[in-house]
Amino acid sequence: MSLIFDARAANLYEAWYTSPPGRAMERLVERSIPLLLDPQPGEKILDIGCGEGNHLTMFRRLGLDVYGVDASSYMIRRAEKRLRDQATLKVGMAEDLPFDDNEFDLAVLINTLEFLDDPLEALREAKRVVKRKVFIGVMNSLSWYCLLNKFRSFFRKSLFSHVTLYNLWDLKSYARSAFGNVPIMSRCGHVEGLFLEKIYGLTPDHSHSEHCPFGSFLSLAVSIRYGARTEQHPLKMGLNEVRQTVARGVTMGAHRFSEVHPEDERSLFV
Repeated sequence: MSLIFDARAANLYEAWYTSPPGRAMERLVERSIPLLLDPQPGEKILDIGCGEGNHLTMFRRLGLDVYGVDASSYMIRRAEKRLRDQATLKVGMAEDLPFDDNEFDLAVLINTLEFLDDPLEALREAKRVVKRKVFIGVMNSLSWYCLLNKFRSFFRKSLFSHVTLYNLWDLKSYARSAFGNVPIMSRCGHVEGLFLEKIYGLTPDHSHSEHCPFGSFLSLAVSIRYGARTEQHPLKMGLNEVRQTVARGVTMGAHRFSEVHPEDERSLFV
């Protein structure tokens, strides 16, 4: 079963998020979003696994119409208290989103796949509700930072006790399975100031780090392509009226067919 945050799990996440590495990771997210997602003011964006709304505030600053969904009612209550009426929030599973097809321009899953049992189904759902792009951000299983923290979690409970880590090839494989043969852009970011990250010989401006697959944070953006796009139209006629209308149509069609003159019957079956 996917991890649904309660107060204890939320405190573990908060402790990590407010730590120096957590804040550094957040800066990597903030740099990656504009580069890969290219959000435009006024677009509708869905944060899948929004937690208490850390990233929704960033999307508000970008001028986006923000929506959030999380499996934890506890986290949604915290997000509502924090954001008030600045976002539309719902309780729901990433694998079964409570939204219509193509309802959003963009969707993001930031540190969400790590806590899911079925990441592929979550990505398929993201594709279903989105028109333009999906952004995926995860902690990298091949980075020294994540490997070290995962090892430590075997001896002391932390956020890393509950996560499944992914590498770039994992992400691309899931993306191909969920979205098909579509354009994919990826970026790799390194947590600044960590000795084990520095041994890769990064330059101060990280000019060569984006394509290195061993950084702490991986981000990937998928451009959605559809052969056909659904449109939602409300049913303006009750079911009883529909049945009566169909019945009348069938009756009238049969009546007209019986009125065809015998001399014209041949033309009907040519």
